[in-house]
Amino acid sequence: MKPSSPVKLTLLAIAWPIFVEQSLRILIGTVDTFMVSHVSDGAVAALGVANRLIVVALICFNFIGVGTSVVITHHLGADDHKGAEGIATAAIGVNTWIGLVASLVVYFLAVPILRLMQLPETLMVYALPFLTMMGGSLFLEAINTALGATLRAHAHTRDVMFVTVGQNLLNIAGNCLLLFGLFGLPKLGVEGVALSSVFSRVAANIALHCLLRYRLGLRLRAADFFRLPFERIRRILHIGLPAAGENLSYWIALLFVTSFVSRMGAVSLATMAYCQQIQALVILFSLSLGLGTEIMVGRLIGAGEFEQAYQQLLRSLRTGLILCASGVVVIALAAPHLIGLFSSDPAVIHGGTVLLRICVILEIGRVFNIIVINSLRATGDVRFPLQTGAVCMWLLWVPNSWFLGLHLGWGLVGVWIAMTLDEWLRGVLMYRRWKLRKWLPAAERSRANAMRNNVPLIAET
Repeated sequence: MKPSSPVKLTLLAIAWPIFVEQSLRILIGTVDTFMVSHVSDGAVAALGVANRLIVVALICFNFIGVGTSVVITHHLGADDHKGAEGIATAAIGVNTWIGLVASLVVYFLAVPILRLMQLPETLMVYALPFLTMMGGSLFLEAINTALGATLRAHAHTRDVMFVTVGQNLLNIAGNCLLLFGLFGLPKLGVEGVALSSVFSRVAANIALHCLLRYRLGLRLRAADFFRLPFERIRRILHIGLPAAGENLSYWIALLFVTSFVSRMGAVSLATMAYCQQIQALVILFSLSLGLGTEIMVGRLIGAGEFEQAYQQLLRSLRTGLILCASGVVVIALAAPHLIGLFSSDPAVIHGGTVLLRICVILEIGRVFNIIVINSLRATGDVRFPLQTGAVCMWLLWVPNSWFLGLHLGWGLVGVWIAMTLDEWLRGVLMYRRWKLRKWLPAAERSRANAMRNNVPLIAET
């Protein structure tokens, strides 16, 4: 692999393309939801449940992406480009196989999985074709995750952004053609949405492969998909598995919470789907700054600049709090109009407005989780977020969602209150760990191992 061309590492230079990229990724889902809302609120509810399952699969792919990004930044900080190349090829190969397994599982088990989610039978006609097509192409998303993580770790965040722009445009065009049957094409409804998404994934995969070769000089061979060096994979997993465990725990908890909401009816499911699409726009501020900070902190750890890494997180957190607070207040004020873009049902608009205004408190707590956890991960301190997250989610969020939402009959308001308590408690605990510098021993081990090529990275505290 050729060394990356010098890139000035500033938070803004790294984070703004990530913000645009992630905005467009979320916009794909938002556009799908908006267009499907013209079919029916029931179709949107079905799509929301099916998408939860797709997201769980994507998290399984992302644990390789997360580990890849962090370990590559450690090598680059230590000026070890050969080590970075070995990590990249191993990650792409193993994620390909994980993606193939996931595609087969979701494709063949779609019906029992949807029934396990307590999806009403009347909505199965929408969710099943969508899930089977999206599930069957999950292996493409797995490969794209590893390719994108490699490029971002080398600070080529703009390239990944441009690929996402193209993918988004293709998805929108495909939706228009196949959902509504323009230019004499068949009117395929929800199936058309799935087909356009699959096509855009294929195009993104081709583009990312080309960029990997052009930017990094890395040419993948067929043997790279079969020769998977255990030591390199283990180094990735030391970072990626605990990080993915925390994310997977979150999304499985969300699946349980969604099953509670399913028992509240199709209106509640649709309201939840609309609100989470809008909330995602606020989360982007934290997500882009978190990923940008992760890249910077990872390189600083690899270079042994621990104090600079500590200060970088604090600066990023201040920026994230300002941006998130500003964005969520705007959304809260415009909530009725935003929900009204998706639905004309007064019950959906009223319920969604209340939830988005609760988010003024909820999303500020989430800033700490996203930005601080990414920085802890970059130092190699990955077990604490996993352990803390699992305890808070399963002892606070999930049971309280049932108790407040179903048992006391507070509905979605009870679910959102439980979510707010969870985000704030975890956020405070993460910030305290950073301030007390409990991550320093893991950072020192990460730095030492990055200096030794082909030695497993021990990322534990």
